[in-house]
Amino acid sequence: MERTLRGIAGFFIILSLILAHFVSPLWLWFTAFVGLNLLQSAFTNWCPMMWILGKCGLK
Repeated sequence: MERTLRGIAGFFIILSLILAHFVSPLWLWFTAFVGLNLLQSAFTNWCPMMWILGKCGLK
């Protein structure tokens, strides 16, 4: 599950950087949101995406 989580986080960051470059710099807020989620999960050991992946049946 952690490999999947890292892949999704990396994809979201790259996608938001591409959107910020080609569409609007406001997409950088999404990059910050993903980064803050990763940071809070390091301290709390709880990540919303891991909860979602667990509900989807990923182990």
